[in-house]
Amino acid sequence: MTSVHGSARSFSGAGPTHLWGLLLAGSAFLALLLPGPVRASNDGDVIRLLNQRNCPRCKLQDADLVHADLRDADLRGAKLQRANLGQAKLDGARLEGADLRFTSLQGASLRGADLRGANLEGTDLRQSDLSGALLDPGGLARSHWQDARGVGPAVLSYPELHNAGVTAALEGRHPQAEQLFSEAIRLQPEAAISWVARGLSRTEQGKTELAAQDLSYAAVLYGQAGEEAQAKQLTEVATALLKPGKKANQGSGMGGQMLSGAAGFASALAPLAMKFLLPLAF
Repeated sequence: MTSVHGSARSFSGAGPTHLWGLLLAGSAFLALLLPGPVRASNDGDVIRLLNQRNCPRCKLQDADLVHADLRDADLRGAKLQRANLGQAKLDGARLEGADLRFTSLQGASLRGADLRGANLEGTDLRQSDLSGALLDPGGLARSHWQDARGVGPAVLSYPELHNAGVTAALEGRHPQAEQLFSEAIRLQPEAAISWVARGLSRTEQGKTELAAQDLSYAAVLYGQAGEEAQAKQLTEVATALLKPGKKANQGSGMGGQMLSGAAGFASALAPLAMKFLLPLAF
């Protein structure tokens, strides 16, 4: 397993906002604007799908299927790369083993759909409904699932949860960020960076005692990894948070200010975020 611990380097002048920006490490996504829909590689397969909803292993690359009613369709093993299925109805559809690389499913309804074994690299699932959908553990790791409904922690991997927490923190949604970091910690309790991130989110909410506990435990983990500089700084920050009067600093970014000199905490997240730098198909 890849280490999530960073090395301490000199880093001065970074405020809490910049620290969160570094933690994100480029996990914002760039949508590529492509020209209008391209004709499918096999128009006969498109007609068959729309008429029969039974098209396993069909060749549907680049097909324009916006708003298509494909409820309960059989698309097992279908080639759907770069297809536009935005706002389509795919409730109960069988998509096992389908190739959905860089396919747009933005706003689509996939309630109860079977996506096990599907290739979801770069798939746009934003604002889609995945309630009850069957997914492989970590199957969304290389897709774009922001604001999708029905996506629970059970189908998200540690990097997905951690990065989603950073995004929520950057947007000021600290209670949600805290919850996401908690789920990330549940999956990888040895990941010190997630304890640090949750501690920062808790300081933003004025939860100084809980934040101090998180940072203290992160210090233990860094110490066990031989990262004495980080461990020492985290211990000092945790102690400072518990001093009288610190609870009044709710939302002040105090934890971020105290940790602004630790570039290791920011750089440790970069490997988690870089895997998400995939272009959107639409």
